[in-house]
Amino acid sequence: MKVRFECPECGVPGKIILGPSPESGAGSTAKWQCPACDHRLETDSGVTSQSLPVCAICGGRELYKKKNFPHTLGLTILTIACVVSFITYLNYEKILTWAILGGTALFDVVLFLWVGDAVVCYKCGAVHTQFTPGPEHHPFDLGISERYRQERIRREQLQSEKR
Repeated sequence: MKVRFECPECGVPGKIILGPSPESGAGSTAKWQCPACDHRLETDSGVTSQSLPVCAICGGRELYKKKNFPHTLGLTILTIACVVSFITYLNYEKILTWAILGGTALFDVVLFLWVGDAVVCYKCGAVHTQFTPGPEHHPFDLGISERYRQERIRREQLQSEKR
C-alpha cells in the first residue's frame, strides 16, 4: 500500500510504501524523515493489505473513499471536449459535435470503471492507495470534513496566540 501525505510539521509532501513487517508477516511498518525539517515519522498501526482500520500516518479513525484520479486531468479533458465541440457546432457539423460529446462521456465512464479507489484520512489528508476499501469506508461526508477543518483553524489560532 502506498501512502501520500504532508509532513505534520512543515507541510512538505511525502510518500511511503507500507508492506508486511519482516518479523511477523502481518501489519505494516515504515520510517520516513522529512527532507526539509528533519521531522521523523514512524508508522506501526497494524495496517495490513486486507484492512485499514486507522490512518497509517496519524492514527485517525475517520476515513473516506474516493476515486484515485487527478481532478485537473479530468477537468482538462472536459474543457478540451467542450471547446472542440463548440467549434464543430459553429461550423454546422452537428453529428461530429455529438460524436465528440458522446465519445468524451464514454471515455469518462471507462476511466471511472478502470481507476481504482483511494482511502483518505479526514484528520491529516493522507491518501492510501493500492488498497481495496472495505464496507467500513464510506464516501466523503462534508459534516465530518468541516469538523476537522474547524479543529485545524482553532489549533492554528492557539499557536499564533502563543507566539
